[in-house]
Amino acid sequence: MLGYILLFCFLLLIDLYVFQTVIVLLKKKSTLTRRILYSLYWAIPLIFILGASIYPQIEEFTLGRTVRYTLVIIFSINYIPKVFSSIILGISDVLGIFGWMGRKVIRRPKEALPGSPISRTEFVSKVALVSAAAPLFLMGFGIVGGAHDYRIRRKTLYLKNLPSSFDGITVGQISDIHTGSFFNKTAVRGGVDLLLGEKPDVVFFTGDLVNNRTDEVKDYIDIFNKVKAPLGVYSVTGNHDYGDYTSWISEEAKAKNFKDLIEAHKILGYDLILNDHRKLTVNGESIAILGIENWGAGRFQKYGDLKKTVEGTEDFSTKILLSHDPSHWDAQVRQMYPDIDLMLSGHTHGFQMGVEIGDFKWSPSQYIYKQWAGLYKEGDQHLYVNRGYGYIGYPGRIGIPPEITILELKKG
Repeated sequence: MLGYILLFCFLLLIDLYVFQTVIVLLKKKSTLTRRILYSLYWAIPLIFILGASIYPQIEEFTLGRTVRYTLVIIFSINYIPKVFSSIILGISDVLGIFGWMGRKVIRRPKEALPGSPISRTEFVSKVALVSAAAPLFLMGFGIVGGAHDYRIRRKTLYLKNLPSSFDGITVGQISDIHTGSFFNKTAVRGGVDLLLGEKPDVVFFTGDLVNNRTDEVKDYIDIFNKVKAPLGVYSVTGNHDYGDYTSWISEEAKAKNFKDLIEAHKILGYDLILNDHRKLTVNGESIAILGIENWGAGRFQKYGDLKKTVEGTEDFSTKILLSHDPSHWDAQVRQMYPDIDLMLSGHTHGFQMGVEIGDFKWSPSQYIYKQWAGLYKEGDQHLYVNRGYGYIGYPGRIGIPPEITILELKKG
């Protein structure tokens, strides 16, 4: 509760700080216009505070999901631009203080300038407005145009011990569906159609089917059950699939939620692998598909058991590990299991915003995860980090579009 109060106080300070700019910019408007615009300005923070206040009481209901969507959109569109404006205003105020102090020390005669120059306060207010407009436009575009702008990313991987029968096989990967965040069912279906159009031989889903509760997936069963492949669809769990980020009336209710998640994978037609492995066979030759429950080097709950997962796979020449969190690669896989040829992950979403131009890529995600998007290689081991199919928190993407991965495996 204290955390919520501190957050509301911080946001209120930002609202008050930026409001001083609004007053300056509207000072020449009529009284009626000012009152209307002032009311609109404060209506948005009021809606946010009221929604955040009632959310804990309605979280478990369908309405709770709608409130959450609304709160995230309000926060993204309203407060992120205000933070940019506050930074500009803060820098200006600091410089203004130093300027005032300098004028007190060094007194110079004032020179009359022609015309009617704009006041410093009005100039800074307009600059702050422009600084807010740019992120506001980007955030809005990221929701409308970026959230479902699915992209196919292709890579060819050379695995030293790959059986000849698997030479040229195509792997489709999707990750981080987060059905609890979607707002455009038609666009979501379009992404699945894009995947199916690639006709991959096998499909891997690397976790986070939902945000908080299994019932989030029910409206999307008829979309994601269309994902099929000749050699099957295999899946694992991510950190959001366990119900750790919501309140439950009992541990039994939470356990039932996870049991329902397992059943949801069955209904979808996905072979959910929980700390176990499967044998994938083509023309009498086989490789091992390892599937581990969520395990990462960071703060998230560790459910995976890699030792148990690899049991019985000693005789396979090639092993592919499905592990949701890419930090698992450095923490355990590379150190303890050099015979795992390829690990497929997701989890980072590429932070849902960043810049990727040619071989150059940047995202705030890279300050949290060493491997955060794309292909990585150390010796004979490979890691591919999918940028995610869905989104969570901010309901959009800027510069890091949702990804459908197509990997061609080659012997070499």
